[in-house]
Amino acid sequence: MGLTLYDTTLRDGSQGEGIALSLDDKLKITRQLDRFGIDFIEGGWPGSNPKDEAYFKEVQNMDLDNAKITAFSSSRRPNMKVEEDPNILKLLDSGVEYVTIFSKSWDLHVQEALQISLAENLAMIKDTISFLKENDLRVFFDAEHFFDGYFNNSNYALEVIKTAAEAGAELLVLCDTNGGMLPSQVTKVMQEIRGKFEVPIGIHAHNDGNLAVANSLAAYEEGAVHFQGTVGGLGERCGNADLCSVIPALQLKYGEELVTAEQLKQLKPLYYFVTETANLIPKNNKPYVGKSAFTHKGGIHVSAVRKNPHTYEHIEPELVGNERRVLVSELAGKSNLLYKLREVGFDLNDFSDEMIKKLVKKVKVLENQGYQFEGAEASLILMAFREFKDYQSFFEIEDFKTNSISQEDHTYSEAVVKMNVKKQKVHIAADGDGPVNALDNCFRKALVSFYPEISESKLIDYKVRVLNGNDGTAAKVRVLIETADLEKSWTTVGVSTNIIQASWDALVDSIEYLLLIKEGARII
Repeated sequence: MGLTLYDTTLRDGSQGEGIALSLDDKLKITRQLDRFGIDFIEGGWPGSNPKDEAYFKEVQNMDLDNAKITAFSSSRRPNMKVEEDPNILKLLDSGVEYVTIFSKSWDLHVQEALQISLAENLAMIKDTISFLKENDLRVFFDAEHFFDGYFNNSNYALEVIKTAAEAGAELLVLCDTNGGMLPSQVTKVMQEIRGKFEVPIGIHAHNDGNLAVANSLAAYEEGAVHFQGTVGGLGERCGNADLCSVIPALQLKYGEELVTAEQLKQLKPLYYFVTETANLIPKNNKPYVGKSAFTHKGGIHVSAVRKNPHTYEHIEPELVGNERRVLVSELAGKSNLLYKLREVGFDLNDFSDEMIKKLVKKVKVLENQGYQFEGAEASLILMAFREFKDYQSFFEIEDFKTNSISQEDHTYSEAVVKMNVKKQKVHIAADGDGPVNALDNCFRKALVSFYPEISESKLIDYKVRVLNGNDGTAAKVRVLIETADLEKSWTTVGVSTNIIQASWDALVDSIEYLLLIKEGARII
């Protein structure tokens, strides 16, 4: 078995405080993880909630290029026949080829948390894996609390994974569930069990001691071939091993080819996509993918980096889709912008050096104002067209306004938009559940007779992030709007101290981008 990557953002990651992924969020993240080259995507626990059940139904309709979807569950319940356990039966109905079963390997948990005998725990593991294998499912086994269990009662911990292997598990994943192990402890355990099992060994590390990545790499050095974690280290308590650090470390430091070089360049965009989708604030100081990971400010540092970037950078930032930034300097941004323009379909031969410098400057100004284009490529494309393509807008906005009306226990909003379309003046009003919904309805109503294709699109996601919370209700906000038609989806961004204005700017971009691609622009 070669080295494999296993992402549990959708299950373990979603257990982090403040994270609530919708079904649509989970499907979008699945698509991005697959494109990046993740081998296994743990979609959730089919027996735990209706959303996860719906996910496994919907994901079967996705044409994935790289990843296998896995379903997660515990072993059968104590003192119950496995064929009668509803959670296990849900696995059979999930439509997956791979399942991951977890069970206790720490005798303390077996006796005090489950309050069952050690023998019954082993029987639960054997029965569950055997039953799933009989039903043509491939099984990974997560030995929960394995390292704590090993140091407390090594014989029993080993008996747990031996039972799983003999029952037919194809992979034994050793879990530092409490996240308190040191790399030296992981190394010791790996060395002592190495060679005792023909089944491949994996690692699932939590980050309560801030060592999940280090522990994953320690396991690799002692023979682990399977690595579980989440994008950005999301997860319960202090999170899981951060795949945004594990992957580049294995690939760039140890020379393992886990994904292609082009896929690795999407690591930073993947991180921003997941954090934006989870409505979290990206952390600037994240290794490899953070905005500050390759940012230089000190005079001595800047002087050295200008001569040779390796003086203060452990890798080339472009390898992971990041960029070098030198504060108060012209060095930042150009290479990243060129990459993004090429990525979304522009021919760079159409841009002179002066045009690129102008666009870089504009992007920097807008980012300083709070814009973020990693998750809003449609707005970036529109910016390039507006600046350099003799671009003529499909409409001209004169003004808009919104009002909210309260009636007994219900509040609704109305919007009015004035615009010029194809040399005609349009003055339209519409209602909605809120001001943004009213604006969306009004905007579409004003344009649909001129551009019928608008009726095929709809707003499918709307997110607001407060950028400077210390300013209270006067804080600047960033609004991300995702729109979709019958063929694709796209995201646009708006920023303002007025949430309605920010929403309006993102709405205008979303419709203008639709019309741009429908009118035959090269960027599709």
